[in-house]
Amino acid sequence: MKPLAAERVAKAEGDLRTAERELHAPEHPNDDAACFHAQQRAEKYLEARLSESDVSFPETHDLGGLLDLVLPLEPGWEDLRAELNARSASAVEVRDPGADAEDTRAATATARRVRERVRASLGLEG
Repeated sequence: MKPLAAERVAKAEGDLRTAERELHAPEHPNDDAACFHAQQRAEKYLEARLSESDVSFPETHDLGGLLDLVLPLEPGWEDLRAELNARSASAVEVRDPGADAEDTRAATATARRVRERVRASLGLEG
């Protein structure tokens, strides 16, 4: 794997650990932070896939926009569009009050699906 793609995967895994910790926190989970880190995880994994194929991309939190760039490489990933579009706002909007446990579960589930697809595409184990 190319170094920049590997770096993005490593950073995504760090976001994974943070989101999962908050998701399973026994007391006072920080749903806003969990949603933010889940969004970041999906973003970094999509960027890793693009980096591996030398596809340039803008600095953005728009997961749907990143998906548009990935689709020529992975056309079967179109089914992720609705949930990625729903999670794009988590990079900014969750900094305001409002995220709850349901949002956290949905955001982490989306991030897990993106992780599975990208890792499989890059030939990485689960």
